[in-house]
Amino acid sequence: MVTTTLDIRTLRLSLDDVLALVRKGAAVLLTEGSVPLARLVPLAPPEAGRIPGLHNGSMEAADDFDASLPDDFWRNQRRSRPRS
Repeated sequence: MVTTTLDIRTLRLSLDDVLALVRKGAAVLLTEGSVPLARLVPLAPPEAGRIPGLHNGSMEAADDFDASLPDDFWRNQRRSRPRS
């Protein structure tokens, strides 16, 4: 990525001109003399969204998916585990 350095004390570009550089893929480093103040960088394009039904039928929920869990599940949270 190309970085363009612009000194705000001598900046003659409008904000539209600076953003045009960013839209073209350049990073813009704003400085005051030799002191860096801010960096404007282009954002990554958003990833494609999910496509509903793309893998329709590739997964099935069990018939008891939303059934209540047995009482002993809730009572025995600290079951002894085999030691290695």
